[in-house]
Order: sequence, then structure tokens, then C-alpha cells
Amino acid sequence: MDKEQLISCSCPLDATLAVIGGKYKIDIIYHLFGRTLRYSEIAKLVTATPKMLAEQLKELEKDGIINRVLYPVVPPKTEYSLTPLGEQLRTTLLEMYLFGQKLYALGNVKPRCGAAEDLARLKAD
Repeated sequence: MDKEQLISCSCPLDATLAVIGGKYKIDIIYHLFGRTLRYSEIAKLVTATPKMLAEQLKELEKDGIINRVLYPVVPPKTEYSLTPLGEQLRTTLLEMYLFGQKLYALGNVKPRCGAAEDLARLKAD
């Protein structure tokens, strides 16, 4: 996040939401915990259009949350992983997930995502 954007935030919570608040950013971050994925792999996991996915990835890279490595091969190979700053979101996302589970339980609704099967990656240190 650049300094002007940071100055425009009224508090640290606003700054955090400005970084992770995109429609697909939390999903992207979640899927990158503990692993490196290629663009095509992320596209299969996140239900964004190619344009939106590329935009969200660029914003996360600009904000220092993800690393992007482009390999000079044909066809181009691009890999994404979390930076140390991005990895610090692990506890936050785990707490958000657990809170969401409580909301689903209170409403007696079953989540539609498969995150429960993959939750071990969030809990890993």
C-alpha cells in the first residue's frame, strides 16, 4: 500500500480492509497459505473472471501481500505465493473463518465452500 493510500485511511482497521477488502482477495490469500500456485491453479480455485482475478492479484502484489514470479518460458509461467506480510494474515483469516462457522451454525445453514476440508493449512504454523 502506498503512503498516500495509507494516509487516507482513518485507522489501522481501515488500512487492513483496504488491502484485503476486494471481492476475491481473501479467497486468493486463503488458497496461497503454505503453498505456491500458478495463475491457472488459482483461477480454478477462485470464481472470478480472468480480468478480475488478474486485477486482484496485481493489487495484492502492489500492497506487498503476494509475490509474483514470472518465468521466461513459452508459454509464460507465473507463480504466486504469500510474502511474510501476507503470511501474517493467517491468524486473522482463521478467526474470520471460525466466526463465519458460528454464523452458519446459528442460522442452521451448511457452508457451500470446501474450506472445512482444507482448514488444516490455516492452522499450520
